[in-house]
Amino acid sequence: MKKLIDLYPNCGYKDVLVKDIKINSKEVEEGDLFVCIKGVTVDRHDYIKDAIKNGAVVLITDRDILEDIPYIKVANTNLELPKLARKFYGYPDKSLELIGVTGTNGKTTVASIIQDLMGNDICGYLGTSGIICHNFNEYIRNTTPDTDILYKYFQKFVISGCKYVSMEASSEAFYFHRLDNIKFKVGIITNITEDHLNTHKTLKNYISCKEMLVKKVKDNGYSILNVDDIHYEEVVKYAKGTILTYGKNNATLEIVKCKYYSDKTIIKLKYHNKLYKVISPLLGEFNVYNLCAVILALLALNYNIDYIIKRIPLINRPLGRVEFLKFSEDYQIVLDYAHTPDAFSNLYKLLKNLKPKRIITVTGSAGGREIEKRGPMGKIILENSDHVIFTTDDPRFESVENIIKDLVSKSNKSNYEIIIDRKMAINKALSIAKKGDIILIAGKGRDNYMAIKDKYIPYNDYEVISEYFEKDKVNN
Repeated sequence: MKKLIDLYPNCGYKDVLVKDIKINSKEVEEGDLFVCIKGVTVDRHDYIKDAIKNGAVVLITDRDILEDIPYIKVANTNLELPKLARKFYGYPDKSLELIGVTGTNGKTTVASIIQDLMGNDICGYLGTSGIICHNFNEYIRNTTPDTDILYKYFQKFVISGCKYVSMEASSEAFYFHRLDNIKFKVGIITNITEDHLNTHKTLKNYISCKEMLVKKVKDNGYSILNVDDIHYEEVVKYAKGTILTYGKNNATLEIVKCKYYSDKTIIKLKYHNKLYKVISPLLGEFNVYNLCAVILALLALNYNIDYIIKRIPLINRPLGRVEFLKFSEDYQIVLDYAHTPDAFSNLYKLLKNLKPKRIITVTGSAGGREIEKRGPMGKIILENSDHVIFTTDDPRFESVENIIKDLVSKSNKSNYEIIIDRKMAINKALSIAKKGDIILIAGKGRDNYMAIKDKYIPYNDYEVISEYFEKDKVNN
């Protein structure tokens, strides 16, 4: 609870108390302050009456209003929100060293493994998998939350005794100013391939938002970059602090050699002209790169390289990320979040190294997102699978049938079927699987919802798979 006059000393409202900050009128409760931010398709000024009805006691607007309620008029509500939230929650970021991870792919893996190696008692995690430390594990909807709750989470980490936060920093978070006023001790860019053009419109704009992370690195901080990424030269010129690189040539941490197995990867790395053998439980070449980013992050935070390498075999693989499920002895089931052409290309490269008899893929593509990637992505899926079942994946306001038409538009292959109901699609794939096959169920990983229109319906791929095998036991 804060006095409004403490937040805005010249506002003139001496007796107004603010319980919390909200930007969604549906979530407003008695005593809250409602900030009328603007999104791509939504202007929260249109929901002022709803916010007041639900108990808002003060508004932050960019215009004069007629409603009889205290309000503060500012030039830009989106820019005002991070400043306000930071002040309201007591500048918690000042008590934390923030490790930011961005990239088209690999954010969750890198951010969560950094926490895993550092320990969740001193390092919190914030991203796709939730808000996590030793005291709590909570679900969040956005990869990088809106600012009204981002600083609330930072405050929770401080109260729990965390000194660091390893967080995913999405391009959309920079676009919508959620990370304004934040400085990072470590900024990591894993890779950049085309994505989220529904928001950014052009690849140039998308890259510019990714670059914001390394621009926000402290002068005494570290920018960690992948030298093998095609956009490295564009990004490195904006990097602040000390620049550390990883990759196969001329890098701070050099990938010398890798051997890939179904349960581990053996890697030879070179650091300061010395060779190191690393045994990693993470699978695939893309995870070698992810792991190198993690190692450099810990080195930047003064961890000893021998200590880091000793702990790597104990890493917990992130759930839903190339997750091999132990339900069948005859065939393998892989759960993954892959939703871009690059992610699928890397994934199939790994799976083919395991020499399966067949690869059966169940996937779709999210609605309300970049349409242009669907055709190339569908082509990669069809050309690398023996059989594909296209299905629903967070369609939002789009027709699933039209999304699937986009997915098959760039290929003349016919090795697919369409089953709109995702549960039925997964069950079909499991029912036709034979000894030696790999079933790839991609797109949603361990998500616990399906986004249909403006609703988030409870749904989970893992639960569907588990239920299938439970019924199979009963029937046998």
